[in-house]
Amino acid sequence: MKWGAIGFMLMLLSHAAIAAEAESWVDKIKVSGTVETEWAVTPDQGDSQKFETIIQPEFNTDLTDNASLTAILRLRADAYDKLEPGSRDEDSRSPFSRRLLIGDNVDAELREFYVDTFVGDTSLRLGKQQIVWGQADGLKVLDVVNPQSFREFILDEFDDSRIPLWTVNGSIPVGDDSQVQLLWIPDTTYHDLPERDGSYAFTTSRLVPLAPAGFNVVINEEDRPTNIFSDSDVGARFSTFYEGWDLTLNYLYHYNDAPVLYRTVGAGTVTINPEYERTHLIGGTASNAFGDFTMRSEVGYSTNSFFVTQNATDIDGIEESGEASYVIGLDYSGITDTFLSVQFFQSVLTDDVEGVTRDDVENTVTFLAERTFVNEIWKAETLFIHSLNDGDGVIRPKLNYEYASNINVWVGADIFYGKSDGLFGQFNNEDRIYVGFEWGF
Repeated sequence: MKWGAIGFMLMLLSHAAIAAEAESWVDKIKVSGTVETEWAVTPDQGDSQKFETIIQPEFNTDLTDNASLTAILRLRADAYDKLEPGSRDEDSRSPFSRRLLIGDNVDAELREFYVDTFVGDTSLRLGKQQIVWGQADGLKVLDVVNPQSFREFILDEFDDSRIPLWTVNGSIPVGDDSQVQLLWIPDTTYHDLPERDGSYAFTTSRLVPLAPAGFNVVINEEDRPTNIFSDSDVGARFSTFYEGWDLTLNYLYHYNDAPVLYRTVGAGTVTINPEYERTHLIGGTASNAFGDFTMRSEVGYSTNSFFVTQNATDIDGIEESGEASYVIGLDYSGITDTFLSVQFFQSVLTDDVEGVTRDDVENTVTFLAERTFVNEIWKAETLFIHSLNDGDGVIRPKLNYEYASNINVWVGADIFYGKSDGLFGQFNNEDRIYVGFEWGF
């Protein structure tokens, strides 16, 4: 018998074995998910910003006694096509993480797809997933492992706006109260930034280079890293519990998920060349409960951060600096059915840079108030984010009604204020009122 025939028979046998095994775990698939609809109106403009429906099914099954599979899909349709208008650009994503774009109004995406298993005492999660580092509300210090979609600026829930990445994620126990998490991320996907005509397109001079009067602007395609080995991100986190404190030490070697907008100036033309740059992120978290109070802290240092400069003599329009950031949060739950939280963020540029469009030290405060009523059927909350430097911010009141254990209805608003050159004030004309509905199955 020739080797080709032997190989063919082995292939048939392997397929038969796989099919037999599949019969055992396919029958065990558990299906759940949500259907969500949200309608947002901008009072200043007097029209609808979005009318969006999201269907997100989740599939779970045990592959073996030692392995389980999770798959989450998302189908999203928006009747108004204002958040990502027209033909959408997927160039910031790797080919393995791109959405399926169906016309201008619909997209489908494999959100997560991973296997959980054990090798000895080491737990492994292999596949497309979210990695959540950090504990801050509203803004991020360490929670930067996954890139983010900014189609709705920072208004979307982080679980929805994070872009899951194909990742090898291992957790190794160390003693009784500690573990080491190791990450290898070969997925070269970065932030989804709004198109220039999108509702939340960035316009502030803090982020977008300004062209001299009378100059044409040419924006070249992003030079996205593409090698899954040399362009991989890697990270490690040590976590432990010590005398009431939850502590972590974090390290991430990664590309900044936002491209650096290098510029060149020619005869009557400014050319923007977006490129991605590497950085080391070193940091940690600490939290502890003291009666009705919980203190949270988070600190991170990026060795290389890049900022737009308006210095006309700067050759490429970009200044580079280390950046130290931290947040301190205090939560209070001593009032019945009430939760209060205040946070202070600070970002410090550690190098001497000239002409950058932000302050060397920037301070932001947040305040969150939540209260439930009628046996937690009703929930009212307000999140307030305010920049102490620019005097701008956003106020986000919301009222949620739990009609049934699997049905929620809500109404809310996102109210921006401040000058147009501020991070929040740039969206002063995008205030919105929204109503929503979610059904879980």
